This record gives sequence, C-alpha cells and structure tokens, in this order.
Amino acid sequence: MQFSNPLVEGRLIKRYKRFLADVELDDGSVVVAHCANSGSMLGCKEEGSRVLLSPNTNPKAKLDWRWEMVEVDGFLVGINTSHPNGIVESAIRDGIITELQGYESLRREVKYGVNSRIDILLENPGLCYVEVKNVTLKIGDEAQFPDAVTVRGTKHLNELTQMVADGHRAVMVYLVQREDCVFFRPAAAIDPVYADALKAASAAGVEILVYQCNLSSDAITVTSPLPFSVDPE
Repeated sequence: MQFSNPLVEGRLIKRYKRFLADVELDDGSVVVAHCANSGSMLGCKEEGSRVLLSPNTNPKAKLDWRWEMVEVDGFLVGINTSHPNGIVESAIRDGIITELQGYESLRREVKYGVNSRIDILLENPGLCYVEVKNVTLKIGDEAQFPDAVTVRGTKHLNELTQMVADGHRAVMVYLVQREDCVFFRPAAAIDPVYADALKAASAAGVEILVYQCNLSSDAITVTSPLPFSVDPE
C-alpha cells in the first residue's frame, strides 16, 4: 500500500476517547488526529513517541489528520486498522501470500455467518473465507493478538470454524505491522477466551497465516511469513 501523500512527523501528546490523539508537529503546532484503532494499543501509545500522520483529504472528514504509525524502540508500527484488509488484498493479488493463490475472484466485505461480513472472500474454485487481524502488540520478541479482550474476534473465529464445518475453506490472517518480532502467538494473558477459540479453530481446520510487513513513510508492504504457534505457552 502506497501512501498518496507524504506522511508528516510529530510527537504524541496523548491518545484519548479511543479514536482521538493530540500530536505536536515539528513546527510546534498541535493538531487532533483520528486514531483508527479500537484496541488498547498497548505499547504503542507512549506520550512523546514519534508518530507519522497522513493528511485527510476527504472534505467530509471532521479531522484534518489521521494517525498512521508510531515509532517503538526504533521500529515503525502501523496502527491504522482501516488498512490491513487492503494490504492483504494487494499481497494476494501480487502473489506474495502464496497460500491464497489460484482463485478466480476476490471480493471484500461479503455478508456471512450471523450478522457478520467476511473481510475477503475468494471464489472459484470453491469458497475461501479470509478474516484479517492487525497485530501491533509485542511481548518480548513475540507478536501477539489481541491487545484487549475481543468478543467480536472470538465470534469471527467461531464463524470461520462453521464455514469449515459447512465444507468451505477458512483462513485467519494475522498481519503483523512491525518488523521487530520473530514469532507469533495468541495473547492468552490478555484474552484467554480468544486464545482458546483460536486453538480450537485451528484444530477444527481453520488455517492460520501470519505475515510480517515492511513499513516506511512511503508505503506498507507485506514481506514474509512469521513462525507461529496457536498454543499460548
């Protein structure tokens, strides 16, 4: 995913009300940026951190800026959860995610399950349901998900499991938007219910894919698979 406009640097003053962040730009001015992330952002919201913002060109938008990345221990982390579906779609179309090749069509946000929409539906041959989760949490040298209790995430795992039971292919993709992790596992200490659901989904035939990203002020690109375990320990 290429950014259409240059990103602007600043320093995080604070994140508040979940979707807002005060940022001091390099010229000393303070702006309010939209934070498109409903998680806790554990480890990614330290005051004074270097952040990258994109200008909001939508004339109907209430805020002029969107928070895109934060620098943590010298590495950029992508916190904007509106991007992962598009990033994964591009990686599928470009042949980077090799496990999801060979389908004739790709659609986004297709209704399925119980009042849900699948992030990506691949069709012909058969049906392949692909759910995408953005990963920003790092514990030790591991990427982990989720960073807060997610009832909705557990529901998605259960619905993917049902798709497998119905005879379809179902895939859970964890997109790790940081380059400083060597492994992935569920964050059982944060949400043990989700961790158990992931392990059960995997055992039932839901495929798990974990891919890492390269991040810069110009673009976010999927690079390579990351080793993982569905066992919390």
